[in-house]
Amino acid sequence: MITESAADLVLLGGVVVTMASDAATPAETEGLAILAGEVVALGSRSDLQPYIGEATRVIELAGAAILPGFVDSHIHPVFGIDMTRGADLSRCRTLADVESSLRAEADGLAAEDWLLGWGLDPNVFGEEPVTNAVLNDVAGDRPAFIRFFDAHAALASSGALALAKVTGAEEFTDASRVVTDATGRPSGYLLELQAVHLVEAVLPPLSFDRRAEALYEVLLRMAHGGFTSGQVQDLAPDAIELLQAIEATRDLPIRLRMSPWYVPGAPLEEVSRLAGLQGVHGRRWIVEGVKLMIDGTVDNGTAWLHEPDCLGESTTSLWLDPEQYRDALTALDRRGIPTTTHAIGDAGIDFVVLAIDGLVERTATHRVEHIETMTDAALEVFVSSQATASMQPTHCTLFTRADGSDNWSRRLGEARAERGFRTRDLVRAGIPLALGSDWPVAPSDAVGILADAQLRRPHDHPDAVPINPDQALDAMDALRGLTVEPYRTIGRTGGVLHVGAAADITVLDRDPRAVTPDSLGEAVVLITVVDGRIVVDAGDRAPVTTGT
Repeated sequence: MITESAADLVLLGGVVVTMASDAATPAETEGLAILAGEVVALGSRSDLQPYIGEATRVIELAGAAILPGFVDSHIHPVFGIDMTRGADLSRCRTLADVESSLRAEADGLAAEDWLLGWGLDPNVFGEEPVTNAVLNDVAGDRPAFIRFFDAHAALASSGALALAKVTGAEEFTDASRVVTDATGRPSGYLLELQAVHLVEAVLPPLSFDRRAEALYEVLLRMAHGGFTSGQVQDLAPDAIELLQAIEATRDLPIRLRMSPWYVPGAPLEEVSRLAGLQGVHGRRWIVEGVKLMIDGTVDNGTAWLHEPDCLGESTTSLWLDPEQYRDALTALDRRGIPTTTHAIGDAGIDFVVLAIDGLVERTATHRVEHIETMTDAALEVFVSSQATASMQPTHCTLFTRADGSDNWSRRLGEARAERGFRTRDLVRAGIPLALGSDWPVAPSDAVGILADAQLRRPHDHPDAVPINPDQALDAMDALRGLTVEPYRTIGRTGGVLHVGAAADITVLDRDPRAVTPDSLGEAVVLITVVDGRIVVDAGDRAPVTTGT
């Protein structure tokens, strides 16, 4: 018998982790039913039987965990299309590794092609200056351009610099810089976005159709990684057109919230343009909020620290006049526009939380991104300011080392490195903390983020020494960071499974609350459901359609 409430999809036989903070969910919750993109029932097998009709797809999930859809709170999928062209250098640990990877990439290129690469870790240079010597050796007369893993720097060959007419005398409206050698010639090292763009502007572009297909594939990989939604911390120039082109023929694999940049040094009139973009949307994407940056990165010497790093760098804001940041934040808040601000160094974090705390009439939520080395004083202001936080646990575990031998730690020195990535302190202070990857900086891998947040080391390197282990999150706080908190930190509600909730669901092959973090790192994403539709189904189960 088919009931009037027959569901489109029933997930059954697992354990439902609702993330609800109350006791309203039945104790024996083995599954849920979905109809027209919403959860219509949760409960035991017998509770869900009335929702199963002849057309209902029923999937048995014995031993699995059914969770609210995971949200990656910090991604750059459109910019990432260009930032991940060429050789993947993310696993290179020495300059010899880099040279080998680039030579392999060059062997497959046509005569007119540029040599490209991405994901370069500055640790490969050790204590030597960063220069384009390896690029020149491999590329010869061919222009070459590779990006550092943090997306805030790049390395260009001498041929690429010549094509872009880069002299080293360029001036910028932010703290970007073309690094020069002792003779005043560009070394190839380009720091921050305006400097990087000098060479980006002469790169042969990908066609629009290739970009659209590449974007779809990036988002599909994120769905395979366990995510049903992503908070995009930018609005690339052709992002809206790309999303519209995809949705003309199919749905996006995950939902997207796009926050356009207010770039350092932009006039205050920029607020009106950004306000006009708010609410522009498609089926699974919307423009909402604004992203700002107060500083760069520790690894490149462009963070904003109270005291210079160990190389005498990281002393200033990206804003040539930081007070303009405060003016921009105030103007955005007056219009009710939520913001996220990239702040990595201790001085930058202090400045941002004080600016948020100083808002006279709070009309929007304001979140701080990254928070890599933070003082106790800033933590106190975080609480009073009601700012929220967003961090990337794998930035700690993948790019720093417990012995302090990595570039980030060497630059900061022991005392500031010990204040690094204070996830647990933020949670203990009651500050909502969303977690994410910053893809393409780190993999958009939900179980990896959950595991590393608890282990404080790479989950796939069991012999690695944990980094500041007192800052480890417990299983539930890590889960909240991918479910409830990404919404809470932007002034929304979500990330909880209940009747009436949007049917965005992630299914893992094990319960993340009941296994060790090491085991969790090996978890398999079985299913992702977005808007009630299965986007990823990794199982060999034969779907069962059952009428009663």
